[in-house]
Amino acid sequence: MTDSVRADVWVWAVRLAKTRTQATDACKAGHIRVRGERAKPSTPVRVGDQVVVKGGDRDRIVVVTRLLLKRVGAEPAREAYEDHSPPPVRREHAAAFAVRDRGAGKPTKRERRQLDRLRGRA
Repeated sequence: MTDSVRADVWVWAVRLAKTRTQATDACKAGHIRVRGERAKPSTPVRVGDQVVVKGGDRDRIVVVTRLLLKRVGAEPAREAYEDHSPPPVRREHAAAFAVRDRGAGKPTKRERRQLDRLRGRA
């Protein structure tokens, strides 16, 4: 067994990125940090390292507990790290109330004005 794995391979193997190419691109763009520093795709990841993956609606902060070279199922992938990410932010704002029922047709002029006021475009 090796004592380190490439950052892009590990992020892909534990399902923090959908594809290996996306994991590599995220490293190149600076969205992945290992031990607090920006990671290149070839940066070695070792057991005990903190990996931060930025993307989507929140940052994922994980500590490596096991090294993986191949992509595994969701359950074994979760066992390969400890998740220290903050809980996702619940977004309740005006746009959630401006959803029309499917099949309701175009909004009337009055409804359109109400939507504009709600969204702050009045």
